[in-house]
Amino acid sequence: MLVGKVTETVRSVEVLWKSGMIPFPRIDDGLHALYAMRRIGPFAASALIAARRHPKDVGLVDERGPLTFKQLDLRSNALVRGWQGRGVGQGTVIAVMCRDHRNLVVAMSAAGKLGARLLLMNTGFSAPQLADVAEREKVRVLVYDQEFTGLLSKIPGTVERYLAWVDDEDALAGHEIPVLDELIASSDDRPVPYPSRRGGFVLLTSGTTGTPKGAPRDHTSLMSSAQFLDRVPLRSGEATFLGAPIFHGTGVSQFILSYALGSRVVMRRRFDPEATLRGVEENRCTALVLVPTMLQRIVDLDPEVIRRYDTSSLRIIFVAGSALSPDLGNRATELFGDVIHNLYGSTEVAVATVATPEDWRKAPGTVGRPPVGCKVALYDKDGTKITRPGVTGRVFVGSGLSFEGYTDGRHKEIIDGLLSSGDVGHFDENGLLFIDGRDDEMIVSGGENVYPIEVENLLVERPDVLEAAVIGVPDKEFGQRLKAFVVRAKGSDLDEDGVRAYVKAHTARYKVPRDVEFVDELPRNATGKVLRNELT
Repeated sequence: MLVGKVTETVRSVEVLWKSGMIPFPRIDDGLHALYAMRRIGPFAASALIAARRHPKDVGLVDERGPLTFKQLDLRSNALVRGWQGRGVGQGTVIAVMCRDHRNLVVAMSAAGKLGARLLLMNTGFSAPQLADVAEREKVRVLVYDQEFTGLLSKIPGTVERYLAWVDDEDALAGHEIPVLDELIASSDDRPVPYPSRRGGFVLLTSGTTGTPKGAPRDHTSLMSSAQFLDRVPLRSGEATFLGAPIFHGTGVSQFILSYALGSRVVMRRRFDPEATLRGVEENRCTALVLVPTMLQRIVDLDPEVIRRYDTSSLRIIFVAGSALSPDLGNRATELFGDVIHNLYGSTEVAVATVATPEDWRKAPGTVGRPPVGCKVALYDKDGTKITRPGVTGRVFVGSGLSFEGYTDGRHKEIIDGLLSSGDVGHFDENGLLFIDGRDDEMIVSGGENVYPIEVENLLVERPDVLEAAVIGVPDKEFGQRLKAFVVRAKGSDLDEDGVRAYVKAHTARYKVPRDVEFVDELPRNATGKVLRNELT
């Protein structure tokens, strides 16, 4: 056990050194980074490290233009002092409900320097969801963009409010809500001392089946970055286009990594596929971070539009957050080359596996292998470990980033020290992992087990199908039957019989959906996950 741990640590250090995160031979700088991470958390520490190492380099580009790492650091200092002057201090729960822009980044960093507890709110929340989460997490300060004002009706007046982004200054007349830009401009931006206790931060689950749960990230380490960098070759001093929202685990992890590497982060408040390609070209981005629905919108652009932009700088298209279908990954590979890196993880387990472009070429649809510091195992319903390839089992994950229980006291199942991801999957003969679906989405139809993702992936392989979702609905004879929701491509004449015939020709008879409904679009949350509870 000890030998394995030492070997893992040595390998992690090697990965971090190769990426440029550990600045050998400046060991003192590396130790300073480790100390900052422990005292003020990953957001503030990565920003502080970047400001120290690369003060004049551009650290962020948004709609308002560029900011250097030093400018971002000074703005967060000023916000800390401004908040302290208003009675916001260590231990305060600060929630942010913002799209991706400079003041979200500054607020996150300031919360760490303050020793406050940061809660990242989903911009797709409804008013009741926002109020429920704010009450459960004991939010005292809410930072939000002006566009979300209408969702705050159920938030108590005792919660202090701050505007991070203003679209219409005229609408502020008669209101006394502080604006972050004004508070920052009127405050001292000198360095602030470290808090006596780190505040930590909380990510929220997607909430596709109810009120989102809080997954705290109180234990983070610079060494954990090796879990990403081991199989995703990000390098120091490059540029990343962050399409995935920061409130999501995918976006926030890659934001922290990019800053810790001293790399420029390019972001936009709303995702636009063509603007993304333009941003990649203008900033010579080497990495593009997306959820699968964003990648889908890019590859669905007219080929002439795609050819307008020089994306040859891209070495990495990092995709995570939901399943990447073999068809979509292959189409992206044809357009951009061998750059697809498909990460599998969750809010709770963080990183589980990563598929490299080489893995994807061998086995489209795979989520790859565990990187350094991660372990993945499969278990059957009785808790017995599955070791044979091709056998589906429940996925359990172990890593230094796994959470230690939800904020409401509940936890995920644990076997042999590994945490349940809630998914089922199988390994192939080469040790590559495939996710077959959610454990709770398995459908039993006439005694046969069916996972919807297999039928969904089959349907989207058709050029006349843009999207598909499959669910189980009650059936008197078989217990459950499959129902498919299909989004047709423009001009398609595909009908219900055509869908059924196609599935029947390519898979087992019991996997053919009896019901087919054509829809204009699938209901999705802000990170692209299908809201299956809205499909009936």
